Amino acid sequence: MGILNVTPDSFSDGGRWSDVEQALAHAREMVALGADILDIGGESTRPGHEPVSPEEETARVVPVIERLARELPNVPISIDTYKASVARAAVEAGAHIVNDVWGFLGDPDMAQTCAELGVPVILMHNRDLPHESNVLANTLQELRECVSRAQAVGIPDELIWLDPGIGFGKTFEHNLYVMQHLEEICGLGYPVLLGTSRKSMIGQALDLPVDQRVEGTAATVALGIAKGVEMVRVHDIQEMTRVARMTDAMVRTSFSF
Repeated sequence: MGILNVTPDSFSDGGRWSDVEQALAHAREMVALGADILDIGGESTRPGHEPVSPEEETARVVPVIERLARELPNVPISIDTYKASVARAAVEAGAHIVNDVWGFLGDPDMAQTCAELGVPVILMHNRDLPHESNVLANTLQELRECVSRAQAVGIPDELIWLDPGIGFGKTFEHNLYVMQHLEEICGLGYPVLLGTSRKSMIGQALDLPVDQRVEGTAATVALGIAKGVEMVRVHDIQEMTRVARMTDAMVRTSFSF
């Protein structure tokens, strides 16, 4: 999954793709380099970000989605939003997936809206404050609650994906611990998306700025795939495509001798 932020303030690439033509050019480049899905976001979720209105967010993402749906009809589009009205507008414009960083907690209308839209949903673990203890057990339980919210409105299991929410509502140590135990999140029985690209966990571990975290991201991608995740959300498409293919060759290829 290639990241396309049409925002002025995202932590890694804010403002670079906020123009529609620039966004389209970057999307085409990502697909050429190996992106299977494009994730379009119109509001930054970095720490300390300024929230934007649903109207502003919609105005940012819909023109890009409409053009992508016409020009790259075979590439699935994900809308990265926690707002029901934005999700509806994006899907009506051509998006195929809703990626909700609040796991249906950010907007009381989001779950029902997604049920009505009938598209796959990615439900991320998120919280305002980190757990003080039992971080893995509590993360697993809160992901189960995400699933329950989806099931309660009739979203079938085959349309549900989960995301452990690396970098959200967790300390540096919590993030590393969840990474160490990703197989337990995969064990919940739903496909898992992992989003670690260029995140502060990598910056803290390596003491590197955001534009020097490719190798650190690669390590997280390889570990995630080895532990069972089905999709990775990344900025550096060519490099992570190669990492994913090599990791798949080692851990997901069967041999008989």
